[in-house]
Amino acid sequence: MDRAVIAEIERLAKLSVAELKIHYTQVFGETPQSTNKDFLFRRMAWRLQASAEGDLSDRARRRALEIADDADLRTGGLVAFHAQSGSNVAPLIIDRSQPQRDWRLPEPGTLLTRRITGRQIVVKVLNDGFEYESRRYRSLSAIAREVTGTRWNGLLFFGLAERRHA
Repeated sequence: MDRAVIAEIERLAKLSVAELKIHYTQVFGETPQSTNKDFLFRRMAWRLQASAEGDLSDRARRRALEIADDADLRTGGLVAFHAQSGSNVAPLIIDRSQPQRDWRLPEPGTLLTRRITGRQIVVKVLNDGFEYESRRYRSLSAIAREVTGTRWNGLLFFGLAERRHA
């Protein structure tokens, strides 16, 4: 990168938020909505680098716009996917307002067992938690902690997941 660009970026890093907003207005021709110093600095540093070394390609810019246009599909709590016109298939509605069930858990009604220190641990999987010794628990980790007295990943404790090696 050009030394002049590096020097200008270093100068920008030392400016206050008010000074950055003034400079931002001069560079972009609009008043920034943000008062976040890091955002203002990074946006102007990017503009300096793009001016010196070249901006995004037209293809990359089009793809970014396509992704931005699809953003509304991922922001709402309730997402509806409508069937193509002319089809008799009803729209699929996915309710994301409730927590999604972990795919690693077995179906409700399944009994999970584990033998530890000479005793058999039996846990029943429920729709909204777990049952152990006639008590309801929200997580397998809470049951593992109850049984052993130490913190455990419940999925590991009951053999539903494998330890990842870093």
